[in-house]
Amino acid sequence: MDYRDSEGYFQDDVLRVLGRPTATSQFASTILPEPVYGRLQGANFVDSEEEEEEEEEEESTSSECSEISAVESEWEEAKRVLYLSLVGVLLPMTFRYIGRRLTFSVWIMTPVASTADLAEVSSRVSRWQDRLRSPTELQLPTDYPRPIPLKVVEAMETFELSPLSSLSVLQLSLYLQQHATDNTASPFTVLLAAFSVLLHRYTAEEDIVVGSSSESLNPLVLRLAVKAEDSFLDVLQMAQRVSMEAAADEVPFAALMSAYQAEGGEADASAAPSLFRVRFFNQTDADEATLRRTTTQTTDFTVLVRQKSTGSLRQLHPTIELQIVYNQVLFTAQRMAHMVAQLQMVLATAGETLGKVQAGKEVPAEMQVGRMSIASALDLAAVPDPRADLAWSEFPGSITSIFARNAQAHPDRRFVVENVLRSGVARSFTYMQMLRAARVLSRTLRDGGVVREDVVVVYAYRGVDLVVAILGVLMAGATYSVVDPAYPAARQNVYLGVAQPRGLVVLEHAGKLASEVQAYVDNELQVVCTVAGMELRDDGELVSAGDAMARAARLVDSSEVDSDIVAVGHDSVGTLSFTSGSTGIPKGVRGRHYSLTHFYPWMGAEFGLGASDRFTMLSGIAHDPIQRDVFTPAFFGAELHIPTAEDIGVPGQLAQWMGEHEISVTHLTPAMGQLLSANATSQIGSLRSAFFVGDLLTKRDCHRLQALAANCRIVNMYGTTETQRAVSFCAIPPHSANASFLATAKDVIPAGRGMKDVQLLVVNRHGSGGMCAVGEVGEIYVRSGGLAEGYLRLPEATAEKFVDNWLGARDRMYRTGDLGRYRADGDVECIGRIDDQVKIRGFRIELGEINNMLSMHPRIRANVTLVRRDKYEEKTLVAYIVPSEEEQRADDPGRQLLIGSVREYLRQKLPAYAVPAVFVPLRRLPLTPNGKIDRAALPFPDTPAPPQQQAGGGSPTERALAAVWADVLGLAHPPAPEASFFDVGGHSVAATRMVFRVRTDFAVDAPLGLVFRCPVLRDMAAAIDALRGELQLTAAAAPEAAPEAEATSEYAADLAGLIAQLPLPPAEAPAAVPDDATYLLTGATGFLGAFVLDALLRRHPRASVVCLVRAADSPAAMQRVRQAAVANLVWTDDWARRVRAVAGDLAQPALGLSAADWAACARADVIVHNGALVHWVYPYARLRAANVLSTLEALRLAAAGRPKRLVFVSSTSALDTDHYVQLGCVGESDDLEGARTGLMSGYGQSKWVAERLLMHARQCGWPVAIVRPGYVLGDSRSGATNADDFLWRLAKGCAQLQLSPVMANPVNVCPVDYVADVVAQAASHPRALEHMVYHVFNHAGFRFHDIFDLMRGFGYPMVDAEYMRWRGVLMESTLDEKDSALYPLLHFVLDDLPTSTKSPDLDDKHTRALLEGSGVVCPDIKNLFGLYLAYLIKAGFLDKPEGPAEHALPVLDIEVQGLVTRTSNN
Repeated sequence: MDYRDSEGYFQDDVLRVLGRPTATSQFASTILPEPVYGRLQGANFVDSEEEEEEEEEEESTSSECSEISAVESEWEEAKRVLYLSLVGVLLPMTFRYIGRRLTFSVWIMTPVASTADLAEVSSRVSRWQDRLRSPTELQLPTDYPRPIPLKVVEAMETFELSPLSSLSVLQLSLYLQQHATDNTASPFTVLLAAFSVLLHRYTAEEDIVVGSSSESLNPLVLRLAVKAEDSFLDVLQMAQRVSMEAAADEVPFAALMSAYQAEGGEADASAAPSLFRVRFFNQTDADEATLRRTTTQTTDFTVLVRQKSTGSLRQLHPTIELQIVYNQVLFTAQRMAHMVAQLQMVLATAGETLGKVQAGKEVPAEMQVGRMSIASALDLAAVPDPRADLAWSEFPGSITSIFARNAQAHPDRRFVVENVLRSGVARSFTYMQMLRAARVLSRTLRDGGVVREDVVVVYAYRGVDLVVAILGVLMAGATYSVVDPAYPAARQNVYLGVAQPRGLVVLEHAGKLASEVQAYVDNELQVVCTVAGMELRDDGELVSAGDAMARAARLVDSSEVDSDIVAVGHDSVGTLSFTSGSTGIPKGVRGRHYSLTHFYPWMGAEFGLGASDRFTMLSGIAHDPIQRDVFTPAFFGAELHIPTAEDIGVPGQLAQWMGEHEISVTHLTPAMGQLLSANATSQIGSLRSAFFVGDLLTKRDCHRLQALAANCRIVNMYGTTETQRAVSFCAIPPHSANASFLATAKDVIPAGRGMKDVQLLVVNRHGSGGMCAVGEVGEIYVRSGGLAEGYLRLPEATAEKFVDNWLGARDRMYRTGDLGRYRADGDVECIGRIDDQVKIRGFRIELGEINNMLSMHPRIRANVTLVRRDKYEEKTLVAYIVPSEEEQRADDPGRQLLIGSVREYLRQKLPAYAVPAVFVPLRRLPLTPNGKIDRAALPFPDTPAPPQQQAGGGSPTERALAAVWADVLGLAHPPAPEASFFDVGGHSVAATRMVFRVRTDFAVDAPLGLVFRCPVLRDMAAAIDALRGELQLTAAAAPEAAPEAEATSEYAADLAGLIAQLPLPPAEAPAAVPDDATYLLTGATGFLGAFVLDALLRRHPRASVVCLVRAADSPAAMQRVRQAAVANLVWTDDWARRVRAVAGDLAQPALGLSAADWAACARADVIVHNGALVHWVYPYARLRAANVLSTLEALRLAAAGRPKRLVFVSSTSALDTDHYVQLGCVGESDDLEGARTGLMSGYGQSKWVAERLLMHARQCGWPVAIVRPGYVLGDSRSGATNADDFLWRLAKGCAQLQLSPVMANPVNVCPVDYVADVVAQAASHPRALEHMVYHVFNHAGFRFHDIFDLMRGFGYPMVDAEYMRWRGVLMESTLDEKDSALYPLLHFVLDDLPTSTKSPDLDDKHTRALLEGSGVVCPDIKNLFGLYLAYLIKAGFLDKPEGPAEHALPVLDIEVQGLVTRTSNN
């Protein structure tokens, strides 16, 4: 028999076109050029439905290759003609030469209900290309960050619409039916329209792309246009029209995807799955194949609509159910509940709209889809109540009176510690010294003519004098404002012009006023009091130019404290801060005393702030955050530490300064936080709290800070100059307390929720003013009694931004202009700004202001300024400028002279932070068709950063990592950078410990496979630096530069070289397997191997088995075989004469056999190669010898002596790719090409390569067969099971946690004795070689949630939890308790579980035919689960259940001699 062709193995590679009644050959001849068709007629096409064997004559290799070369050239022309003629009907064809067979393949199409001719199909495809041109990518709100690569853990929730919602659907359907031109109107269309309204409200997009399906089960893409001003009936009619057009142009799904890719180009082909990010299906129109074909890694959730039959004639309307399948890695069940509740709100408004129309009434604007309220009762319970009382009158007193009280209570307590750059020492001042100095300034100002709420401008620097100035001005009852001398003189004058100060305080170390500024003060302002050269001396004496301050000091010393502190109320104005204005003139924000103290009692209780804390002054001196730096310690009676400019500016020095001063609390902007962590090597163990405000805070920022300060709680705060201290907060626990918290946080930390007496209200931005629902985009309003008074002398701007609360309470709100949305927990996420105002490094910048200034430059014709992100993902101002025509004729290469001129010009007009960092000269600005600037078409500037030099002796990360290695592995000395983790004593459990240490010590979200991917210390350090965003420009980062695809295709690249090593096949077919056959078995000491040995001996009483075992000698090998059989309860005494063991090693040449043992093994009749090194994390290279090269050696052994069949026991891990998951059901004749790339585990990769080698060998004439099982559980008779199996470790780990994940993924689980019987049948049955692959599949069906449901039924108390919550609890508990059953497998559970547990069904028709008449059937695992639990309890692996049980565990009358575990390779 010739085993090359009897298999018909590549049957699926067939040229077939469905959708026309014409036969394949006739169809092809009508399209292909006659010469090409004539040549192709001689090619070998194998029909996919043929089962009979074919005989072929072998041809010489040389003539065959010549034939192929000729046909290949003509086939390329055929493909071109076919594709051009049938764009979308046939996907591009593929040409392959496999073994000695020439095959052609095309996608098999699904026939449409009404098939059109080719011209009509081409026309349809063309229209689809128009429809799908440049679709919008929906950015849906998620509860967790999108991991890269995306992982999927599906969950399902079912909801029943309320009777009122169902009635609305029925009424709207009838309305649509009356106005439709055909009979296609249905409740499904109504729900689709309502769903599209929700998507519009979630994303603020008008272009909504939804995946759906037709009545013929064919997937469709619906592109819906939803505008805010539409009524629901407008959207409904639009959805009906779009659905009709899509159905009328229906083409096979593959044609649809091909059309989209052809339109987008090959480069955009990967974007095609985004068409099905959101799917909305009528369940009757979506079978398993439809769902499978449209499910991709980018599918977020699917809504399946179905009508529930009640059987009652008393119910007028249908009962509608929504089944939502969603990805738990992205969403919570609570999010789905909010969505359905909001859908019903849309339907309710839609019903009201219909009622208005039918009554002939005008539909009010509030019912437009952009303005209608979709906030359900569930939403309103999660978001703030805008009518709640916010304690408007609670005022603990002014900051000056509280500071004075602290000073009098603790006069000698240290208040300010100032590092002085000029002297290199630190100065400190007590509370009483600072109080006296502030009183002196207060009296000086009042004596000089300053009265309550007059503005006093402080010309400042960062130092103790600024603290005195702020407190002194406030004690005088005046309003303080700060001007930074670093501003250009012209800009200083602008601020002075807005402020119109009555007093001026110039600090000695700030320098003298510029002449231009002094002239402005003298000529344009009415300053009544100037304090020049003010300085606090080391002895606490406050001095200034002139004698006014000396006179004031004498009066202070002879008077009571209260006489120098002007009483103020909560509405008194104490601060004047500046914010950008759209006209180029900054606006002065008048801050009230209320906010300066109102929130501190709450903050002290919430965050544990108190008198023992040490605070920092790091904020910009002219920006309002400086207030919190000064007032917070003053309120609590704590210390304020002030660094020098050098401490702040020198990389790494700020962290050192904070550590030396034992700082416990700091206020930062994200930019300052980045400066703090840059190049820092000093730990800040004292830091307990870091409050961030001023810009978006990223997860990377938090990781970096907590790497320096593991005990630091990070509090992200959201507020504006106009809200003063009234802000929101989102707290991130210290890394030392919760190392996994940031793992589920999004890349941008949310704004959170309002602190005491503050509300963040997300309000509909289309004019209705209603509260937004969870997930809906709206404008953020801040409601609080602590808002600023308004803008100085700008009543219209004040009225526009500070608005009355129209939602039910008599108070004010500030309109921020920021866009945001509520999360399901009530926290608010910021997602952008309504206008062009941006924040960079904590500074709020008006792009319009920059553009206005640029447009006034005489040598610039046109310009636009944008915020771009540089290579380090930092926001950067980029100005695109078009020089004037005269300038373009000038000799100025690169326009460097012009750019220098423009930069200097802007420095005179704008703050330094508002001057663009990059200028890009262009000949013209790109425009959109409507004449607007096309910002998306502007080129991205190339701004490379200078390379960083690494210090000698390895990078800091390498040195720190080496110390961690030494600690984890117990090494006497830190290893060298070139050391490999596994070469210096590492193993899989140590690797898990190692990763957790990396996460703890370096504060990075290191993947649990890090050690296996980067086992070399230097490479691991580079990977850690990459995770921290500190990419080193050195060779150490090389492993990170390699694309992930290369790592997952390395195994496939190894195949070609291995094929060349295949031995020649035997010259003749093996004889039939005799009853007294000798079987050579590898892996007999493993769990499955012991049962394969049992099956061979039990099914063939006259047979004998030789076991190849890794051992020192044959007696030791036999002892291992016996121990494994006894442990698995299968050993019988007669085995001693029927079983023989030889010592070997699968990872060695010749399987580690001696020459004599090799010769003895060659006399076997059948080889069963069951042994393998099973490890879920080892890379392919470490498994290659034991799992792949051993297969080559087994083939050589099969050829030695008389010919013998080889049965290879593989694993479905060779199918673990997205291709097969989407395929849905894998045939036994599949060629595994779908796993050539994408296999993530080294074990699966090794099995793939071994199988492909055997497939090639089969084509060459080798008598080989493959048995491919999935998960293998216990014996269906005794219950003996493998305690080291992942499923049992998962079960035990969940029992320990008393928490189980919600996982609906199916899992292919079979009893070990059933798998062993299939292997034995493949090894001995006469017809076993008729096919090559035998799938082992359990048709009874089993899902992960069945494990936990069954355990609960037998009395194990555990509660279901959403996957992400379960994962977080598991990580925390495992870090604390190393004896968790899942600890050794954390790398698998936490990193790979979402994707690796998704698996396709297996077609096992070959296996069923093989077992026919044998009496072997696969039992339902559910019926065996109690038996397995009883065994594991008796073996001591599981504790006895203590909860209430629905089922009793069976009583086992067996003696368990040790736990069954998976052994290594032999």
